[in-house]
Amino acid sequence: MIQARQVRQRWGSFELRADLRVEAGQYMVILGPSGCGKSLLLGTIAGLYAPASGAVLLGGEDMTRQPPEARGVGFVFQKSSLFPHLSVAQNMAFGLRARGAGRAERSRRVDALAQMLGVEGLLDRPVTALSGGEAQRVALARALAPRPKVLLLDEPLSLVDHNARLELQEVLRRVHRELDLTVLHVTHNRDEARALGDRCAVMLGGRVIQAGPMDEVLRRPVCRFVARFLGLEPGAVPREPACSEVCLQGTGRCDRVADGEDPGQTSQHE
Repeated sequence: MIQARQVRQRWGSFELRADLRVEAGQYMVILGPSGCGKSLLLGTIAGLYAPASGAVLLGGEDMTRQPPEARGVGFVFQKSSLFPHLSVAQNMAFGLRARGAGRAERSRRVDALAQMLGVEGLLDRPVTALSGGEAQRVALARALAPRPKVLLLDEPLSLVDHNARLELQEVLRRVHRELDLTVLHVTHNRDEARALGDRCAVMLGGRVIQAGPMDEVLRRPVCRFVARFLGLEPGAVPREPACSEVCLQGTGRCDRVADGEDPGQTSQHE
């Protein structure tokens, strides 16, 4: 389980004010335009940034002040960020080596992940020889090697070509299913979100505007911004929201979600 409970975070003049809950085993996708706070929220959950207030819970345990390496999460960034001086296999085993795993254990885990992710023929290659899609598979394997229960993905498919993106979507579905992971995936691509997520959260201006099962959010968007961002017909909005709709003017902010409100369940907006 992942929970960001009344997390407040400042980045310059930008303020993140977010509540989000992902139950164990779910695949939640966070959608929103550039600059809405998606990556900041993900990094705060991972421990890359300390919140000014609020709490981050993983598996029911308060991890707010714990360093990233103590949180038991795997993280894949937009860029693969592989270590250029190490081979594919050495990159995949890096986290295991850092945790003191023996050579035999590292070898078994690398071989198993290479088979799962389709990179078994690349293990001895330098990472500088990989395509974008291959590099992201290796980055995913490196994140999975220490057996995290939580996987955080920050736009991992945005820099690969169309065919590689479709292939990686299938890889992510298989990884989620076979490893029983809780996944939180940030993207601005609604087609990618629909293909992968069983739950969805939409953000704007540092706030979660709506969250719930993917089909429910698509069927009943709470406002015209959510409907427009998801590519839905304007008539999909059940009623006019009690706000000024400044978001539709390109302001990048929302005045609909009140401070302290938790939109983690769509029904709370109905």
